[in-house]
Amino acid sequence: MVGPNSGLKRNRLLMPRRGSLSRTQRIDYTEAVQCLAKKQLVSPKADVPGARNHYDDFVTQHIKSSPHVHFSGLFYPFHRHFVHLYENTLRNECGYKGAQPYWDWTLAWQDPVNSTIFDGSPTSLGGNGKFIPNAPLTKVTAFGIEVIVPHASGGGCVQSEPFREGTWTFNLGPATLNSSTNPGPMGLGYNTRRLKRDISTAYAANTRPTKVRYQLDQCGDDFECFAILIEDLNSTPTGGHYTWGGDSGYDPYSSTGASVFWLHHAQVDRLWTIWQALNPKVRGRQTYGTETAFNSPPSANVTFDTELDYGFLSSKPKVGDVLRSGRASRERYLTGDVSEREGCGVRTSYKFEEHESVGAEAKVQTRSTLPL
Repeated sequence: MVGPNSGLKRNRLLMPRRGSLSRTQRIDYTEAVQCLAKKQLVSPKADVPGARNHYDDFVTQHIKSSPHVHFSGLFYPFHRHFVHLYENTLRNECGYKGAQPYWDWTLAWQDPVNSTIFDGSPTSLGGNGKFIPNAPLTKVTAFGIEVIVPHASGGGCVQSEPFREGTWTFNLGPATLNSSTNPGPMGLGYNTRRLKRDISTAYAANTRPTKVRYQLDQCGDDFECFAILIEDLNSTPTGGHYTWGGDSGYDPYSSTGASVFWLHHAQVDRLWTIWQALNPKVRGRQTYGTETAFNSPPSANVTFDTELDYGFLSSKPKVGDVLRSGRASRERYLTGDVSEREGCGVRTSYKFEEHESVGAEAKVQTRSTLPL
């Protein structure tokens, strides 16, 4: 079975920064996410005994794909199309009228607990987890790497709207943590539990504007350099995951169990889009690396003809197809009304400051100087 979202054609709705959404638009988005968790499962139960609903289909596919789409040449193209599939599903199956928003970490890195995304208000994605005193360290073992994560400011179940305890559960994972186990292989067994968070300002510091500027500037036109730099454990993608924390933040396999995953990876894709837009004729056509994390086990090199596997969610697009959609991505992230495009703008000489991202003039120049 191939899902209805197999096409690569991008819609023309601008990808909004979440903070620019109105109260109604934010609630519409979270209601669509909650709707997806009430839809019928697509994946065969025999293959995924722990899955219970259509949202779990996305968690399932990320778990299955994780050994291939992290620390490999598939990281960026896989996640770009994955976010696209999720957005289309919210729109096609749950009546969502907007575009997938992104979480611009650079605007709230100093105080994420009180940001509009985590402040616990009805228009947020829920607040921090209940504080657990003397909580133990969490050990993450994945892709041949072991990371010890210290306890931060929460650790328990989310207490406030709209994903508070009792309103949101996820059923799969974790696959890589010492603090929680799953009865099935790769975290695919049934393990229903409440959403937990442990928001960390220490890890949020890895998403600060100066860090993002460094990542965009450091590698020139070298995609392999850029990709390896971004996936470093002290870089922005890991910083975002560990900012929200809890088992959904720490476990790279089942992190899709938290709705913030999609806003986070929309921002990661936006960062790639910005980097590509600085020299699209060169950077928009590059591949690198192999099809497995750290090439273990050894695998084929990623090329334009490498297929991306989304299981029952989609047909298998090729990496080249996703790269050819890059122009649409640039149009969705980097054009539009200036007041709606705050954060991480693009120009050949851009600036990040500690308390704000690139100014509005960058967005204007993006239109006129970059071949979008």
